[in-house]
Amino acid sequence: MAGLGGFGALFDLKDAGYSDPVLVAATDGVGTKLRIAIDTGNVDGVGIDLVAMCVNDLVCQGAEPLFFLDYFATGHLETEQAARIIESIALGCERSNAALIGGETAEMPGMYPAGDFDLAGFAVGAMERGADLPRDVAVGDVLIGLASDGVHSNGYSLVRKLVEISGLTWDAACPWSEQSLGAALLTPTRLYVTSALAAQARADTIAQEYSRWFISVLLPHASGERCLDAA
Repeated sequence: MAGLGGFGALFDLKDAGYSDPVLVAATDGVGTKLRIAIDTGNVDGVGIDLVAMCVNDLVCQGAEPLFFLDYFATGHLETEQAARIIESIALGCERSNAALIGGETAEMPGMYPAGDFDLAGFAVGAMERGADLPRDVAVGDVLIGLASDGVHSNGYSLVRKLVEISGLTWDAACPWSEQSLGAALLTPTRLYVTSALAAQARADTIAQEYSRWFISVLLPHASGERCLDAA
């Protein structure tokens, strides 16, 4: 709603199309995955990680991401590095249909070793009142699994420790990828926004389709097996 330079970012919630909205907020960081990015110089995906760690939490509660803000802290601002990171954040927001409406870049001499930085993100989403998840979970519900794109931006202290114990370096060949080990481990966290919201919107249809499949395909097959075993 406003241009650059304000002390706060504005967002028109009414224009988002909700009739009785409930706001959902989340904040997170990339964690020690940044250590690999800094050591290898490959920072082009950590902005997507930052966005994903926040907006994925929103959709888990049934909210649609609306906007995102970032906090980038470093001892000395390296403009080329910062531009790559911000571009990655913007790409993550674009893929999540969230507006990147503001942020803070903090240059704090003496706080970080040369080349180091830290990232934090803040996301706000909305949903109609009463649409929050999870709800009405019961035995017999269908679970839909969504494949990840690799190790998410969680648990990298353990990942880094395992690599250290193995004696491998970040430029070593990766056992499960044609990339180097460092590049494979820096695959950005998958953004589940569009797939999760689409599944939520089609929840009733998916349940009906599963019921028809279960009755017409799985149940007769299972019954036949039981008859065969009994014979």
